[in-house]
Amino acid sequence: MKAKLTVLLIAQFLLIYLPVEAQLQMPQASPPSKISQLMGLTQINLEYSRPSMRDRKVFGQLVQYGEVWRTGANAATVIEFSTDVSVEGQSLKAGKYAMYSIPERDSFKVIFSSNKDLWGAVGYTPDFDVLRVNATNKKLKKPLETLEIGFRDLTDSAATLYIAWEGRSAEIRIESEVDSIVMAQIQDQVIDKNPNNPGMYYQAANYYFNTDKDLNLALDWITKSVSADPKYWTVHLKAKIEQKLGLKDQAKASANKSMVLAKEANNMDYVRLNERLISSLK
Repeated sequence: MKAKLTVLLIAQFLLIYLPVEAQLQMPQASPPSKISQLMGLTQINLEYSRPSMRDRKVFGQLVQYGEVWRTGANAATVIEFSTDVSVEGQSLKAGKYAMYSIPERDSFKVIFSSNKDLWGAVGYTPDFDVLRVNATNKKLKKPLETLEIGFRDLTDSAATLYIAWEGRSAEIRIESEVDSIVMAQIQDQVIDKNPNNPGMYYQAANYYFNTDKDLNLALDWITKSVSADPKYWTVHLKAKIEQKLGLKDQAKASANKSMVLAKEANNMDYVRLNERLISSLK
């Protein structure tokens, strides 16, 4: 009995008097960031940490000229592509890469490495380089306090990746194949397997309209879609295709029909779109 009481007292003493190890939560000097960008049919994911200048000179001091930089802080910056792409005209396979860079005073090189597990650039070796490209080096109009990596100038098949900090921005153009993939899908899904699917006809016609392909074929497809299942958005596309082909009377009739359907669905955006289309035909 005394032994049990002694053990209990010791346990209570330890709980009360021994310090409990705790971890303080504080803001990170270089907080992590994740970016997810869909470029055409390619999903791009980017993870990096964002250091700030904090009254320091960055390029040439904090980030040395001519040396491999992790393109951020903490762990190496990692970028992933869901499909094959080209970077500055050079091929890069789908996959995940560490993205390093070498800043110079008047130039900037970007490196894609298969070694993604380093802490920053510690242990970096060019043996794992998959691709090196020269970036377009630009001056910023005003200093940028915190490192920023992102995407701009998006199209259906391309985007510009920029690395901006302090007073400069390095930019690389990334492109992916889209048209051949979509055309193969149209052949397979619209022509071969689903020749009577109004939704497939609409998608195919819309792609042909947006990419300036065979508009007569696009009109044939959208007419079949509208005949089978008229919707205000499909009839509006028919009006746009007819307008582009110079078929003004048909375009006006289609726009009026689309406007009636849009009003029934209480979609005033499409009502206004049709009003503008009809006005442009006068």
